[in-house]
Amino acid sequence: MSFRVIEVSYPHNYENRIATTIESKADAIWTSANGADGMSKAQIVVSTADSQTVLDALESLLGGGDNWHMVVFPVEAVVTPEGEKEDAEEDEKSKKTALREEIYQEISHSCQLSPDFITLTILSSLVAAIGLNTDNIAIVIGAMVIAPFLGPLLAFSFAAALGDAGLMIKSAKTALTGLSIGFAAAFGFSWLTGVNLDSAELMGRAVVELDSVTLALAAGAAAALSVASGLSSALVGVMVAVALLPPSVAIALFLSAGELELAGGAALLLTVNVVCVNFASQVVFVLKGIRPRTWLQRKSAKRSRGVNFFVWGVLLLALLVLIVLGTQHVGELPQ
Repeated sequence: MSFRVIEVSYPHNYENRIATTIESKADAIWTSANGADGMSKAQIVVSTADSQTVLDALESLLGGGDNWHMVVFPVEAVVTPEGEKEDAEEDEKSKKTALREEIYQEISHSCQLSPDFITLTILSSLVAAIGLNTDNIAIVIGAMVIAPFLGPLLAFSFAAALGDAGLMIKSAKTALTGLSIGFAAAFGFSWLTGVNLDSAELMGRAVVELDSVTLALAAGAAAALSVASGLSSALVGVMVAVALLPPSVAIALFLSAGELELAGGAALLLTVNVVCVNFASQVVFVLKGIRPRTWLQRKSAKRSRGVNFFVWGVLLLALLVLIVLGTQHVGELPQ
């Protein structure tokens, strides 16, 4: 069975209520100590399956004051009696979800508009522009490895699942700023070096087909699942970058070359990918049970999810119609 350690600091007068809250959890093991500053500190060892419930109960109990804090530590290993092997096997089969607070901290940090984010955006866009212009798929893949677009997109979907308007605005600003900076870097590069319209890698970003929708939906779902399950998101970050970086850079290259129709195709591909990634990731967060702690927050989050699902769903249907009509139009052209 896997465990987490929760360390909570609280005023002395909460001692009995803290004890009642913790002892109601069968798997919780805890110790406490009183300090001379009027504060008590407890360390709680609780099963991973119960850790979110314990955190929510403690936060509900202590939320009325501001003189408390909680820290969660992962447990690398636990020594248990031989007889608990069956419990461990059951735990492995159980549904695992990272703590809401852990996901929030990771995602909130990843969508900050920091100097590192801006630098990686510029570098990845320049590398992608070189790869597309020279028809070199290896260079394009290298650009996607360093592209930092996963954080803002997942933060937007996660914020929608929680009804956190502040995080939604923050992540949207970061994503739009990143795309704008990347566009400017790629446009400046192509203005200086010219554009190779014979590049298959570049021209392929002006075509939107149904497999583009499948790719973007899979990327969004995989990214959200990796974060919600507490797994590494490095590889799925590359998958998300596949959906966002090349088409955004291609728009800049086509506009620099004066190819408005090709730029429009790349813009359509980028729009399809953004919509699909957000729609799929939000579905996964909802299915994994990501929701706020309190009833009032859950009501607000439900309204937020409903609005987002409706908007993304309508956009996705409209884009699918455009793709189907465009494919039929191409098929009707004389050979």
